[in-house]
Amino acid sequence: MQQHLFVLDPIDLINPAKDSSVALMQAAQRACIETWVCTPSDLQARGNKAWVIGKPVNCDPWKKLLTAQSKPLTDFKCIWMRKDPPVDEAFLYATHLLEVAERDGVVILNKPASLRAWNEKLGALRFSQLMAPTLVASRVEELAEFAREQGEVVVKPLGGKGGQGVIRVAKDAPGLEALLELMTNQENLPVMMQCFLPAVVEGDKRILLVNGEPLGAINRRPKAGDFRSNLALGGTAEATQLSSQEIEICNKLRPSLKNQGLFFVGIDVIGGMLSEINVTSPTGIREIERLMNVPLADQVITQVLNHFG
Repeated sequence: MQQHLFVLDPIDLINPAKDSSVALMQAAQRACIETWVCTPSDLQARGNKAWVIGKPVNCDPWKKLLTAQSKPLTDFKCIWMRKDPPVDEAFLYATHLLEVAERDGVVILNKPASLRAWNEKLGALRFSQLMAPTLVASRVEELAEFAREQGEVVVKPLGGKGGQGVIRVAKDAPGLEALLELMTNQENLPVMMQCFLPAVVEGDKRILLVNGEPLGAINRRPKAGDFRSNLALGGTAEATQLSSQEIEICNKLRPSLKNQGLFFVGIDVIGGMLSEINVTSPTGIREIERLMNVPLADQVITQVLNHFG
């Protein structure tokens, strides 16, 4: 029987009714895969071999953890790195330890080197022709000038998640420079500034791609009084279909995602324009399954088994 390891946040903090990692673990068990869990702090290296202090878990019903065991990562056919951002020192060191197992033939989803290289804001710049006008900078003068050129912009911290810290600001907003000083930590940290897309009121589409192919999507509408559509911030999910423009975006991303070992990815599209590429722990499986009536988690596991054996 295959064994899969899921590297997660502390399992007691996970809401199984909403969590995509739980959906994947339950689908893995339905496929007769033995499922284990750990946190990044449970990873180790002994000489040139990577180990883990992990726990087998019974996911149905959620959750029955069994006794923790120490075992080599080579015992696992596949390891899912599903730790939520921030991509801090602990996250980066975990990817290095997972890379030790990868060199021994263990499948890591997503590829550790690509998790380090693809910041979820900056990674999209590889496809800037698909994006709204964008500037990444630390200098307040250049950022303020870009805001004046665009008229209205959104400003995103590069290490944020779930829409946290994203603001919308007009070119003539009082104290614009002071706000940018704060967000850049006095010009010490770059931020991403993008032209505001009014189409966001119609929703921000989350598309999940597996091995470069779109398997499902939902539209997320912002709550009243906000422009951010993230579900964690009160956005509402609704059923949707992909437009020809969105399918074309997926087609253009596919070769790079496959080449870089980004097997399970979530992209965000607003008004037909690419916004972000989420590679660390893409969410949305539960909502897609509920709204679109598709067994998406089972389809993902089937793709893994078909691709990696």
